[in-house]
Amino acid sequence: MRPWRRPTLVRRVMAALGMAFLLVWCMLLGYEYIQFQQDADQNSGVQKVGTALYAALARLERPDQVQTAVATTAIWLNQVRHDANKLPDDLVFELRDRKGHLVYSSNTAVSRPLAALVPAAGQAGAAAYWIYQRDAADWSLRIAEPKPRRSATLGGLGRGLIPYLLISLPCVVLPLWLAVHQGLRPLRLLAERIAARQRDDLSPIGMDPKYRELRPLVAAFEELLARLRSKAQRERAFIQDAAHELRTPMAVISTQAHVIARAANPAERQRAQDNLNLAIARASHLTRQLLELATLDDMEPGKCETVDAADVVRQLLAQQMPNVLARRMDLSLDAPDTLNWSVEVAAFQSIVTNLLDNSLRYVPVGGCVLVRLRNEDTALILSFSDDGPGIPEDQREHIFERFYRGRGHDTPGSGLGLAIVRQAAARAGGSVRMIPGLRGMGCGFEVRLRSFRQAVT
Repeated sequence: MRPWRRPTLVRRVMAALGMAFLLVWCMLLGYEYIQFQQDADQNSGVQKVGTALYAALARLERPDQVQTAVATTAIWLNQVRHDANKLPDDLVFELRDRKGHLVYSSNTAVSRPLAALVPAAGQAGAAAYWIYQRDAADWSLRIAEPKPRRSATLGGLGRGLIPYLLISLPCVVLPLWLAVHQGLRPLRLLAERIAARQRDDLSPIGMDPKYRELRPLVAAFEELLARLRSKAQRERAFIQDAAHELRTPMAVISTQAHVIARAANPAERQRAQDNLNLAIARASHLTRQLLELATLDDMEPGKCETVDAADVVRQLLAQQMPNVLARRMDLSLDAPDTLNWSVEVAAFQSIVTNLLDNSLRYVPVGGCVLVRLRNEDTALILSFSDDGPGIPEDQREHIFERFYRGRGHDTPGSGLGLAIVRQAAARAGGSVRMIPGLRGMGCGFEVRLRSFRQAVT
């Protein structure tokens, strides 16, 4: 689009002002037309002319003088109307004697008596003339003034209003243009400040506009910059923590690879191979959780699907049964046979998988894990409870932080499982909290997905 054709606020305001002037002109024209019609009906010009002419004729004695005076007045007034070039058609003068015979008529085209031009009472339509009639002892005077057409009247009144609008236009446009131009100056200053920043500068704008209407815009920019700063800080911390966490398994892999290459006997090689496999599994698990957490951070919530939430939980628990049996643990599920809900399947599966992995990782051999699934009002509630070692009071406020691993145990882990659960729950508009464990031991976690919509079954 060419620069001069691009819409601007100033041009828009000027266009609105032009429309306002046009509207004012139309309203004034309507008002003037109504006033003109009322004044003309109540006190038309023909009434004034007829009254003055009748007063003059009353002083004349001879009929020829009366006729001459009427004819002279007719010629003079019609000439004036022609010179003014504003009033259509001529005035029609008619003079009759006492017997009703026509003595003089300024317009021979009007053969009927002018009195007949006045509509009878109740007759539809309006007269085309304003009529003046006055009778004396020896003669009768009739004067007819043609009513102007509506288009001609509106045209004349409209042209008369245009000069006043043209005079007032610059008096309105100039102050308005200055007000708009000065009013947009803070926006230009804001744009210049933002354009002058470095590409990675997310510091506050530090601008306090004096106009109240601009403060929400500046506040929104400040809030956006604050969110970007927070996100950038989280990303830097995430990268640093991820690099730190991956360093250990990578070092173990490198060390064990050298041991395998230089092992002196098969037993030493086998131990190195086992350690290498553990390091690879840990690195793979950490990488998967990092990708999962990054996906939950950056992506918008996915499309919800109506699924049997109880069946999804049963399938995920069944996948871990080999590990459960190997550790001789008691894993049980308390859930209805069918519980249809509209959920984001990937986020729901991530919650179940990470809570189950967290329980299996920290509950000792022979321990118990109870999984509950139920609906309460408009919320889907999923909980995992165990009888493991639990979490000390002084560590509970940090358990949902990324890469945080509690003290007092040597269980390997990345410290990302509960952080993923919290992020997945928040993605669905829900929450997660810690609850008591089983039989006064261990701990538990309850996920309440309030924003999930129950399906109609």
